Amino acid sequence: MDKDKTIIIGSDHAAFELKEKIKTYLFQKGYQIEDAGTDSDVSVNYVDYGKKVAGSVSSGEYTKGILLCGSGLGMSMVANRFANVRAALCSDMFSAKMSRLHNDSNILVLGGRLIGEALAFALVQIWLDTAFEGGRHLDRIKSIDQ
Repeated sequence: MDKDKTIIIGSDHAAFELKEKIKTYLFQKGYQIEDAGTDSDVSVNYVDYGKKVAGSVSSGEYTKGILLCGSGLGMSMVANRFANVRAALCSDMFSAKMSRLHNDSNILVLGGRLIGEALAFALVQIWLDTAFEGGRHLDRIKSIDQ
């Protein structure tokens, strides 16, 4: 498994459709996708899927993850309780870029009821294409985990 080209993704029912579209988008870009669920638009507890993705990133099994729920807020709260996880809720391109550049985010969180397909694809691509700048930001990241 090429960790740089493998992404774990999960959503609740509210963002299921957008998750499926993002999976197709990523697959077409050459990424391998591990789908942590859900697998339909039937109501589920978002926490279960947030824990699966964040736990896998926290443990180092995956270096990148994407989480989606209706607003993205719940998934952000769940994911950021895990050690070594820096989940960033992004709904604009500047935030997606800066979350990687300065904060080394390793989980992108999207609100399925707040953004459309085209913006979601743009956010995912910017997030994947932006490298962590390091430097003065590295000490800040280290202090988060202390």
